[in-house]
Amino acid sequence: MGGSPSGFMTAGVRVAAHAPSPFFRRRRVVARVATSLAPALVAGVLVGCSTAGEASGESAPRQRPESTDVLRPEAGMPFDYQIGEGYTPPDGVRAVSRDREDEPVPGLYNVCYVNAFQTQPGALKWWQDTHPALLLRDGDGELIIDEGWDEVLLDTSTAALRTELAEIVGDWIDGCAESGFQAVEPDNLDSFERSRGRLTAEHNAAFATTLADRAHDDGLAIGQKNTTDLLDRHEAIGFDFAVAEECAQFDECDAYADAYDDRVFAVEYEGEGDVGFDESCSTWGDRISLVLRDLAVLPAGEKGHVFRTC
Repeated sequence: MGGSPSGFMTAGVRVAAHAPSPFFRRRRVVARVATSLAPALVAGVLVGCSTAGEASGESAPRQRPESTDVLRPEAGMPFDYQIGEGYTPPDGVRAVSRDREDEPVPGLYNVCYVNAFQTQPGALKWWQDTHPALLLRDGDGELIIDEGWDEVLLDTSTAALRTELAEIVGDWIDGCAESGFQAVEPDNLDSFERSRGRLTAEHNAAFATTLADRAHDDGLAIGQKNTTDLLDRHEAIGFDFAVAEECAQFDECDAYADAYDDRVFAVEYEGEGDVGFDESCSTWGDRISLVLRDLAVLPAGEKGHVFRTC
């Protein structure tokens, strides 16, 4: 796939794209069916949707006409969040999210993780060498960094910058489609909240609209990753479902569920917050796809790995 690496090699070992941090924050946070998608899956667990259109400018995206069919996930389908490293899905799982450099699972609904609004850990030099103007800086010219994950924010503040960014991230989305994923989740949609006032929700909504068009052109559904601040624009942007981290902890699951007709992949983390997973399941388990993971999203077999569904 094009662009910067998504995971990195250290002493021959692939390092997960998002290793845990002591400063962890929530990451608010012509239809084409991929060849790896079994016909029975198409008939049994997916539903069609239609969205496409032009990217907006500085203002909030407008409602766009329907034109391109994509495949959306079925509400409530058992889900595993494997963005740290892929592993054999547990029995009963019907959908997974994996890093864009990982492989999709034949017969499942596969969501491709793409860090679209910030740099990946370890990839800063690539950006500095190839696209330094796309890195967000403060008034003194210093890089603006998401300290929780050691990721520099990408600059979505002008149409020209968004166009250049879209060439890079768009190639990654193309790669997701070519690999056989059915959907994409562009992460850090909420980067404007950490931008020290240099970015706005409108900037990121405009860039997200461009990414949604690219995903739909590739036959991929696209998920809104966190931030209820943009839920009222989800149709105009072109999002098809949501990936929400800790929505039970922050009492936001209902907002995502209502906006997306329960097409929500909700990830809770072991030991985080005051709402227990059993309580979350009791409240939301019959509507949305809810999974409990360890904070480091470790693969099965590694010490500390946690996986539960309702």
